[in-house]
Amino acid sequence: MRNEGDKMEVSSKFVGARLKDYTTEITWRDTMNYAAAIGDNNPYYLDDERTEGVIAPPMFSVAVTWQISERIWDYIEVQDFPKEIMFTLVHYTEHLKFYRPIRPGDELSIKGKIAAILPHKAGTHIVIRFDAFDKEGKPVFTEHIGGMLRGVECTDEGRGEEDLPEVPRYAGDNIPVWESVVPIEPLASFIYDGCTRIIFPIHTSVKFAHQVGLPGRILQGTATLAYAVRELINKEADGHPFELKSAYCRFTGIVLPGTDIKVQLIKKDNIGGGTALFFVVLNAEGKKAISDGYARLGK
Repeated sequence: MRNEGDKMEVSSKFVGARLKDYTTEITWRDTMNYAAAIGDNNPYYLDDERTEGVIAPPMFSVAVTWQISERIWDYIEVQDFPKEIMFTLVHYTEHLKFYRPIRPGDELSIKGKIAAILPHKAGTHIVIRFDAFDKEGKPVFTEHIGGMLRGVECTDEGRGEEDLPEVPRYAGDNIPVWESVVPIEPLASFIYDGCTRIIFPIHTSVKFAHQVGLPGRILQGTATLAYAVRELINKEADGHPFELKSAYCRFTGIVLPGTDIKVQLIKKDNIGGGTALFFVVLNAEGKKAISDGYARLGK
């Protein structure tokens, strides 16, 4: 048992360690509720009279893997992994690659592993890779979810960075191509919590939020990203969600329910037959809640 004040540390020798498999069946209530959670009335998600049926919003992928992430320490199979360090984890980066939309009726099998453990000035950056497959064994999506282990020292130079997805960066000015103001309702974090089952008390308990040094309840980071993805699909893909092939961001600020966010597209490039979209999300204070946002449309 770790005593209070003991130094926490981790070695990158655990890179490559496998997680227990997780299997789930997707229902139309799951996918439609996610769309409702982010106020997205796109008929692809909600009109079940469509000949092709409904599909899930792309960001629904994070609700699938949360069932693992919520208790990640129970899924790490390495016996000597210091599982107590996972209680210090804060969501830091998110990368999703989409092979096809998720549909109600899908039976998904999620395979996970520790993809990278890297030293960082704030502690240690740990990245978990999840690969989702359908019952035929075909890939549906891949997620690299990065967490910052605050106050946890990486005892070596780290491993795994070379195997992480390469994400283009835009280093120019932040003059927006367009800006979309999105009101975040006072109950938004409760709605997202209930509709997605992405549950953590900093989003629904003022008392808990204050205990960990936050000014109040904060919106889920994946909700902020989902609002941004919603705007990008509607404005840049004519509302066609299957055009989105990947999305990435760093979470760098908080969003308080009852305020507005600004989704800003700051650059658009044609690359390799597809379209690269660079974006940021500003909170009510004008600070970046999402930095280095990147999405790819088309090929």
